[in-house]
Amino acid sequence: MTATGDHDTAFLRARSPEAKAARERAILDAARGLGRDRGTRAVTLTDVAEAVGMHKSAMLRYFETREEIFLRLTAEGWREWTPVLCDRLAAASTPDDVASAFASTLAARGPFCDLLAQAPLNLERNVSVEAVRAFKLTTGESLARIADAVQAALPGVSADAARDLVAAATSLAGTFWQISTPTPEVAELYRSDPRLGHALIDLEPRLHRILAAFLRGALT
Repeated sequence: MTATGDHDTAFLRARSPEAKAARERAILDAARGLGRDRGTRAVTLTDVAEAVGMHKSAMLRYFETREEIFLRLTAEGWREWTPVLCDRLAAASTPDDVASAFASTLAARGPFCDLLAQAPLNLERNVSVEAVRAFKLTTGESLARIADAVQAALPGVSADAARDLVAAATSLAGTFWQISTPTPEVAELYRSDPRLGHALIDLEPRLHRILAAFLRGALT
């Protein structure tokens, strides 16, 4: 029996909730690593199965689609980012402070930014309604917590404006990450042709400027 076959047998024989959780964790970790190395769009279900050492049909017992796997990873990204951002916001007192907290913590999480861009485009579209519900509940909890932290830092910002800030920050971070990480060939094109200099962007300072401007407007 091949190594993959051995893996399949082990996975099929594991019946306990703990074993099932361990399989799911292995799949998620493999997908996260592949997404970090290749970009989410380039990773197939077969790629993940091979990285875990399972046949694709066996992996479908735990996740129905590749989109479900990456949607789970997006939710985990929200849960990891939220407390880090809120800690930064607790020390903020100006629009620049708040904008910096968002921009720097998002820029430090490139794979999460990639997922933020992919989630509304395709990750929410090839999964069950229950998977979407679970994801939206996670993002809703994070949104409420972050918006509260923004208002605590800047009491003059309304609840609606605080929520708009989170939506703008995450949407722009996803878009700017895609723009700021072109293929090596395209990046060289941008650098070699002065007319294309506008296509080279740095995610963190641009996001900071836009969010700070939004907040100054919200405060007036």
